[in-house]
Amino acid sequence: AGRYLPEYRAIRERMAFIDMCKRPDIAAEVPLPPLRRFELDAAIVFADILLPLEPMGIGFTFTAEGGPVIDRPIRSGRDVRGVRAIDPRGELDYVMETLRIVRRELDGKTPLIGFAEAPFTLASYVVEGGHSRNYARVKQLMLDEPVTFSHLMGLLSEVVTGYLLAQIEAGAQAVQLFDSWAGWLSPFDYERAVLPHVRYVVDSVSGHGAPVIYFANGAAGMLPLVAQAGADVYGVDWRIGLDAAWAQLGDAAVQGNLDPAALLGPTEAIEERVADVLRRAGGKPGHIFNLGHGMLPEAPPEHVGFLVDAVHRLSARGGAAESGATAAVPAADALASTAPASPDDPTAAAAAEEDA
Repeated sequence: AGRYLPEYRAIRERMAFIDMCKRPDIAAEVPLPPLRRFELDAAIVFADILLPLEPMGIGFTFTAEGGPVIDRPIRSGRDVRGVRAIDPRGELDYVMETLRIVRRELDGKTPLIGFAEAPFTLASYVVEGGHSRNYARVKQLMLDEPVTFSHLMGLLSEVVTGYLLAQIEAGAQAVQLFDSWAGWLSPFDYERAVLPHVRYVVDSVSGHGAPVIYFANGAAGMLPLVAQAGADVYGVDWRIGLDAAWAQLGDAAVQGNLDPAALLGPTEAIEERVADVLRRAGGKPGHIFNLGHGMLPEAPPEHVGFLVDAVHRLSARGGAAESGATAAVPAADALASTAPASPDDPTAAAAAEEDA
């Protein structure tokens, strides 16, 4: 949502990140500068992935480095029993008001995307107490106290479902579910302990007039399981070729998957890598060009502009020499892979995947 742009940085210099999120008049301004600068095909709401936690009784702060710290991590059944269910329509109304304002500003010209963090990734934050090098604590809870873990996941699933439905009611025309840390799980644990909750959220949100996008970061080794989530669109990171990923995801649409670091290189390198993604898409309908993870704040705005132009130009003439073009091209900030997960996270996916 424009973290690499001077317009965003000017706001950040005078206001704390969390205050930006809770001020609809400010938060509604953040998605607009990229649309004014670049020919993008979608906008994404500006919010933080952890916002649902606070009204649930799980407080958090951000360190000077930008990472979240949970006030009282959830480590036991007693802790889980202290977590309360919420009505996001009321207790997160500032996010809904932001959506309503942005939807009015877009005036039907550009679709608006909402997002939420998936239950397992939220559970990872509240159990680990913040970032983790190995997610050992949340895995230990899953192994030692499976009933407690399942209860926590169930609570978070209900909140995430209500949050996404409220966003759709407020004007989101598509919603993305980020599973930032799913790739830290084995296929066995993902299928047994996490996938059922993802499917619950997706099934509950589907059919309400907004396509559902699911992005399991780092999950290239278990895409056939990811495909069982039932989403309309699957986000793909850059660690796997788009063609190989799509072959495992079936008939769903696919979003991705340029390495965000490509934008740090010269324009020739950017164009080569854009052409490769389009070649691997093979002209199949249902490809949404996007980054394979969050926008790096160091990305030069002029390189973002070049990327957007290159996607449109190469798509119009067939992408790569031997392939057709993708139809949908919301590059760079257009989709959730660039939504900030925390104040200034260079890798926060939707896009906005990390909070570090």
